[in-house]
Amino acid sequence: MAHLLGAESLHLEFPTRVVFDSVTLGLQEGDRVGIVGRNGDGKSTLLRLLAGRMDPDSGRVTRRRDLRLGVLDQADTLDPERTVAETIVGDAAHHEWAGDARTRDVIAGLVGDIAWDAAISTLSGGQRRRVALAALLVGDWDVIFLDEPTNHLDVEGIAWLAGHLKTRWAAGAGALVVVTHDRWFLDEVCTMTWEVHDRIVEPFEGGYAAYILQRVERDRMAAATEARRQNLARKELAWLRRGAPARTSKPKFRIDAANALIADVPEVRDPVSLQRLAVSRLGKDVVDLLDVSVEFDRPVLRDITWRIAPGERTGILGVNGAGKSTLLGLVAGTVAPTSGRVKRGKTVKVATLTQRLDELDEVLDQPVRTVIAGLRTSYTIGSGSKAQELTPGQLLERLGFSSAQLSTPVKDLSGGQKRRLQLLLILLDEPNVLILDEPTNDLDTDMLAAIEDLLDSWPGTLIVVSHDRYLLERVTDQQFAILNGHLRQLPRGVDEYLELRRAQQATDASAAARGSTPVAASVGRLERGENGDRAPQAAPGLTGAERRNAEKEVASIDRRIGRLQGEIAAAHDRLAAHDQSDYVGLGALTDELRALETELADLETRWLELSEQLEG
Repeated sequence: MAHLLGAESLHLEFPTRVVFDSVTLGLQEGDRVGIVGRNGDGKSTLLRLLAGRMDPDSGRVTRRRDLRLGVLDQADTLDPERTVAETIVGDAAHHEWAGDARTRDVIAGLVGDIAWDAAISTLSGGQRRRVALAALLVGDWDVIFLDEPTNHLDVEGIAWLAGHLKTRWAAGAGALVVVTHDRWFLDEVCTMTWEVHDRIVEPFEGGYAAYILQRVERDRMAAATEARRQNLARKELAWLRRGAPARTSKPKFRIDAANALIADVPEVRDPVSLQRLAVSRLGKDVVDLLDVSVEFDRPVLRDITWRIAPGERTGILGVNGAGKSTLLGLVAGTVAPTSGRVKRGKTVKVATLTQRLDELDEVLDQPVRTVIAGLRTSYTIGSGSKAQELTPGQLLERLGFSSAQLSTPVKDLSGGQKRRLQLLLILLDEPNVLILDEPTNDLDTDMLAAIEDLLDSWPGTLIVVSHDRYLLERVTDQQFAILNGHLRQLPRGVDEYLELRRAQQATDASAAARGSTPVAASVGRLERGENGDRAPQAAPGLTGAERRNAEKEVASIDRRIGRLQGEIAAAHDRLAAHDQSDYVGLGALTDELRALETELADLETRWLELSEQLEG
């Protein structure tokens, strides 16, 4: 593979610390690299060095001649006076950008709901972020650097971005480097992982799952001071292998080695013990939403009935503006229903970890030690023989605080540290219903794993709203979605939600083509003209013959899906057993597996379309 970019013996230090010491890296054609590490260890700094925006104290960065490099910064650098159209496509004529399939795909995937002629200054922070990402992706680049690209994207947008990046930066088609805390995204997109820690950058083959395995092996041989970090990583790996089938089937590492490593690792949670303890603390009644509707200037939630049980761990999905925060407000009691009834148990004590840090405003000048001393002297996690009683200081240590930071004023903590302190204050207040609203903000992957470990032994009812797919699948046992104002359970989790959203978008395609924004209309017309294969819309009122044909096709698809799942499982086994040094053979097996998975996805989409027609 051709060399694109590299670093040789990079050394960088700030007045108070050394950031990098003798770092050497290389980026080749087809590399898709995810950068992970603790906050403050230098992930964004590494991107700036490689992009030439910062000079090292010693060493050098080499680039191929005429290399085209695009960068998405965390900071907002858009011109507020320009329009969305000018920012994304510049002065290009309408027929020029609308005739390019890639540009249309990026616009439809990221900014289809934003007015094409809107000024940047009128957009929200999330919309500006999506416009900046779209402006980068429509360009022609050999290498792109993305710093936290999933910020302000919902689950659907993150899934679209992952698919786009995998297609565009396939083998031999340039390179991609991404800094993100979204572990699902890392595992889905990246073929390599660079961990930034202790002044070095350590490379690993594969995405997040492979990185976890290799890091566990490294930590098993590390000093006793790394024992806690190793245990968290081993627990994370155990969930990866026992969790969602879509993830455990990824051939990122040898299955036999993974099974041997986690053979003595217990289940992530003991659901029976947690359920028993939750019932004893909560009683049988938690919160019941009975035929509830909410309207503000428009209907937001319609006819929702949801009975929340003790110890339930539920994830809520939905696009921005779907009504997730309103639903949480109904549960917490901060929002009153327009119609219907909300019934609460007598012993229910709800606490919410919000996206804001308002809870800390009154204690900004106080040291961390003083803030936690006024709450509880101990906190019990787990139950029975596994119960542990921890002091607030021990809990702080478990959440990544050092003993020296106990004397630090709250105002001097980093964003991630404030977020962890906010969670600790809530847990010390001992609620029995905990609502987490986007809890992953400002947290790195190690700290997310630590918080997940803490939540595993928390015995109350847990409700999580997050665009972090990994977190949702990791800490919740069931998922619901808000679709068109209604609450719908998702037996197959996030995958089912994405399928429902695709079907909904296909059904609304004709309306989008007649939409108010020129970009939506143009994209819709061109896609229909070139592809001619837009998913059919539900057709109510099928004739008898049409219904029989549809039922036969559904039965046929069911049988084919069953066979394909067996073939995919066999392909995974062959890939796991194959010689890892035989790249040609691995490539052929991977292509075979990808073709089977593509056929399965197409069949599942067709099955969903037919089912909707039959239900209509």
